[in-house]
Amino acid sequence: MADLLLLHGIWLAVCDGQRALLLENQGDRVYPKLETRQTFRQDNPLSHEQGSAPPGRAFASSGRRSSTQENDFHGQQAAQFLAKFADVINREVQAGRIGSLALIAPAKALGQLRPRLSEQVHKILVAELARDYVKMPVHEIERALSEA
Repeated sequence: MADLLLLHGIWLAVCDGQRALLLENQGDRVYPKLETRQTFRQDNPLSHEQGSAPPGRAFASSGRRSSTQENDFHGQQAAQFLAKFADVINREVQAGRIGSLALIAPAKALGQLRPRLSEQVHKILVAELARDYVKMPVHEIERALSEA
């Protein structure tokens, strides 16, 4: 995807599996001024804090037994959060509030978010950055994007 140009009016969807920000650039390329439009947060404790059980067992007809993989509750919660965030983005674009959009998220989150975005969102998507900026204050996001 193309390099991110912080043009006036571009929206940024900055997220990970627990937090998300929708930001709009009210400045320009040289002096960006990101303004927060919406914030989202979900508490998502580690999997072992959400519950645990011994792994399930599979029995083969030959009499062999093997264990199955444990549930990743943390990962499931993150995927659900990103699906809800994708729905918000889809609604905002459909309503005409977002004219151009850039996604900024860790690679795993981008991979989960991308297929949930509507065709209309993909048409206005101008850039994707595999970075984890959501924990930064907005002024640091501005600085990091200006330097990139």
